[in-house]
Amino acid sequence: MQQAVGQPAYVLHSRAYREASALVDFFTPQGCVRGVLRRARGKSGSVMRPFALLEVELRGRGELKTVGRLEGVGNAPWLHGDALFSGLYLNELLVRLLAPEVPHPVLFEHYGLTLQALAQGRALEPLLRAFEWRLLDELGYAFSLNQDVQGEAIEPGALYRLQVDAGLERVELAQPGLFVGADLLALADADWEASGSLLAAKRLMRQALAVHLGAKPLVSRELFRKR
Repeated sequence: MQQAVGQPAYVLHSRAYREASALVDFFTPQGCVRGVLRRARGKSGSVMRPFALLEVELRGRGELKTVGRLEGVGNAPWLHGDALFSGLYLNELLVRLLAPEVPHPVLFEHYGLTLQALAQGRALEPLLRAFEWRLLDELGYAFSLNQDVQGEAIEPGALYRLQVDAGLERVELAQPGLFVGADLLALADADWEASGSLLAAKRLMRQALAVHLGAKPLVSRELFRKR
C-alpha cells in the first residue's frame, strides 16, 4: 500500500458530499487535487477556511483522493472586503483553468505571496494582473508584450489587437478593443504608475483569459459587481 505523504495545500473550493463528508479542491505544488474529506462537519473551521496554508495527506491512485491528516500551518492571512473577493477570484481561476494533478510549484508559491499581499492591503489591481499573467504563462498561453506577431518591436504610438492564439497584431485603423503600444510596453515593464496601464492590463487579461474560461460566467466576478 502506498504511503501517504503530507504536502502543503490550500483549499480552493469545497462542497457537501453525501451525509457528512465534503468534496474539496486543493491547490498543491503538484497541482489541483480533489479529495473526499470524511466527517467534514467535525473539522475546525480555521483549518478548512480558504487561503489557509495546510499540510494534507492525500491517499489513493485515482483522480478522487481520500483526505487523511489535515492540519493548519502557521497563521492564515485574513482577507475581507475587496481583498476577499479578489482571493475568491484567484481560487476560481485555478479551479477552472488548471488541469488535475499537473505540477505548478512556481504558481503555488506566487499564489501564497499574492494572498499575503492582499492581506497586507496592497493595491488590488496590480496583484490581480500579475497573477493572471503568471497563470497564463504557466499554462503556456502567454505572449510577448515587446514584439508583435510579425516579430516587430511594439511601437508606443501604434495600435494593436490581441490574437489569443498568436499574440499582438498591429492594426492601422482604430476599432473597439485595441491597445496602444505605450500601454503594452508599460505592462511589459510592470510599470503600474504609467497612465492607462492598469486599465489596459485589465482589458488585455480579460481578453486573454476569456477563450480559456468559456461562456460560463465567473461567480467571483459577479460578487465584485454586486458589492
